[in-house]
Amino acid sequence: MSQLAPSVTRYKTWRETITDYFMLTKPIIVALLLTTTLGGMLIAAHGLPPLNVLILTLLGGACAAGGANALNSYIDRNTDKAMGRTLRRPLPSGKISPRNALIFALALCVTSALILGFGVNWLAATLSSAGIVYYAYVYTVLLKRMTPQNIVIGGGAGALPPLVGWAAVTNELSLLSLYLFAIIFLWTPPHTWALMLLVEKDYRKVSIPMLPAAWGELEARRHIILYSILLVIVTLMPFLFRGLSWIYFIGAVGLGAYFLMLAARLWFTRGEAKPLARKLYHYSNGYLALLFALMVVDTILLRS
Repeated sequence: MSQLAPSVTRYKTWRETITDYFMLTKPIIVALLLTTTLGGMLIAAHGLPPLNVLILTLLGGACAAGGANALNSYIDRNTDKAMGRTLRRPLPSGKISPRNALIFALALCVTSALILGFGVNWLAATLSSAGIVYYAYVYTVLLKRMTPQNIVIGGGAGALPPLVGWAAVTNELSLLSLYLFAIIFLWTPPHTWALMLLVEKDYRKVSIPMLPAAWGELEARRHIILYSILLVIVTLMPFLFRGLSWIYFIGAVGLGAYFLMLAARLWFTRGEAKPLARKLYHYSNGYLALLFALMVVDTILLRS
């Protein structure tokens, strides 16, 4: 009679464990948020801020963004199991236990507040902590399952990092810093809805009313073009109110014109919309980074 082979428990290596926790923070999103934080710092300082402020702000910001993303994953762990886009994440795939994920997320959030509060200033720490609460509770717990406008209202969380960067350098906020907030706030809906058009079936499956899943593809495309128009108008405000110069204005017009062209093509197309939605989604990432880079270059050249 053949004998059954003894079961062997495979333990993860420390590298695999670190990788799993790193992925729990959603590093691509963290990188994008840190880009806007850095942009806010460079614009506020008209160049490089003091090195200790730069390092501590980015470190604290990384902990805040990573902690908020980990909290989001913890709260959404059950729905993530049912969606093809998310089922391989560390929590739904079982690589990290919910208890350990929650402890890790809260530790990052507390660490962020301590680094920013004691190492930078308490205005930056307060804004960063507000972003964590906004994203993890207001958006993820309250809005996400309540209304198709969840992204519109919840977009404020992702718009706070440049304010954190600005406050870290100046310990105050200005009109230009609020324009940075408004730009990201209006950028978030078309960027996110373009992605949602690609994965709307997942959200229908778990009954989360993301706009394309709740109101249909056509309505989502209409909202994308409307918010894209509002976005481009607001990106011109820093020039119109003399916060930035013609260098920024010319670049913003060019970047915005292409953004509007993609959004318009998505709205008017009568064929398969997903290729255009994918193109708009990918362009929107580069668009935001280039827009902030233009602001940085403009402020540095204005000072020189």
